Amino acid sequence: MPTWACRHVSCRRCGASNRVNAGRVREGLQPVCGRCGAPLHTSSGVVEVTDSRFGEQVLASPLPVLLDSGRRGASLPGDGTVIEDLASSLTGRVRVAKLNVSRSPEAAARLRIQGVPTVIVFKDGTR
Repeated sequence: MPTWACRHVSCRRCGASNRVNAGRVREGLQPVCGRCGAPLHTSSGVVEVTDSRFGEQVLASPLPVLLDSGRRGASLPGDGTVIEDLASSLTGRVRVAKLNVSRSPEAAARLRIQGVPTVIVFKDGTR
């Protein structure tokens, strides 16, 4: 799906239909309702973490971050379905992120990840 692709999400609080940019959700931005300002629940709030955006997506996150790292970016069973379900149920309370250690070796080295899978929880920028 292109980063500019949008879809419509209904607000659970007021029922308004909102256009949500899927690329921005993947970047970790939390969409809010245009009418009432309530957080919108998207089907998957999993953020793909990269070397260049690690600080912004994990360390500077206003929410606690559950970082799942592996060679393919997902270490939990079920080819990512478990982590996507977890991200969906925790939307707005916890940011769930995936780190592919092969594609982002600087972030993996910074975290001293020596084996995969590794799951790390961050709060206020610290482990």
